[in-house]
Amino acid sequence: MINYIETAVKKADILIEAMPYINKFHNKIVVVKYGGSAMTDEKIKESTISDIAFMKMVGIKPVIVHGGGPEINAQLKLSNIEPNFVNGIRVTDEKTMKTVEMVLSGQINKSIVSEFQKNNTKAVGISGKDGLLIEAVKKTEGNVDFGFVGDIKDVNPEIINSLIENDFIPVISPVGGDKDGNTYNINADVAAVEIAIKLNAAKLVFLTDIEGIRMDENNPDSLISKIKPQAALDLIKKGNIKGGMIPKTECCVKAVQNGVDSVHIINGKISHSILLEIYTKDGIGTVIEEE
Repeated sequence: MINYIETAVKKADILIEAMPYINKFHNKIVVVKYGGSAMTDEKIKESTISDIAFMKMVGIKPVIVHGGGPEINAQLKLSNIEPNFVNGIRVTDEKTMKTVEMVLSGQINKSIVSEFQKNNTKAVGISGKDGLLIEAVKKTEGNVDFGFVGDIKDVNPEIINSLIENDFIPVISPVGGDKDGNTYNINADVAAVEIAIKLNAAKLVFLTDIEGIRMDENNPDSLISKIKPQAALDLIKKGNIKGGMIPKTECCVKAVQNGVDSVHIINGKISHSILLEIYTKDGIGTVIEEE
């Protein structure tokens, strides 16, 4: 009986700690870039979706932007198409683009919507082509022809706002289009940033497979809990931030510099990582903000 009471008191303490954050972010838009193991591990996926459903229930307006690189590679393999990357960018010919769109806008997008339905939460899956949400232009970089890879020209958020106003969670696949009807493969991190900026989001959360930004990438104990945008850019120049963390950090900085209050990089492999980051005092990842 004593152990039961102690457990119950701890749960009550957690709720009390969360109260000011629930109040602070009530009616605010939070964009979640959903990727990594949180998408591929079924138990973590269920935990993540239930976290986002909880956020909506307590007054936050979540918007989901998802990736799907591993799933695309798996489907390409089944279709006997060899994935081709140049400078970390997927070269996307016409056949590859069809697979990308099928996997992102069909398979993954609708799977996420189904998970929300299991949590009695209304969600609608769309792609960046719907309502020309993500207006794109062909990516040009040196002499490399990336095929149907796009840079974002503009974000037209009307369809997102309409869904939010009607009590739905928008679930967005990063496939863009142009006014000529062309389809483009868009980097999901970039799409999440541009959408968060356009929506004037209070927060942008990156679910990844790492804890956040480290002072030393090989030392988990060197995690930086909070950092200002310029300080993050300085760590890139000094070489503390390397490899794939460079473009992700630059995305985070751009979001903060363009009106998003704070950007969080968290480890999506940790159960209930989003709730721990948003509704507790210390959080579990790295937050980039000016204050």
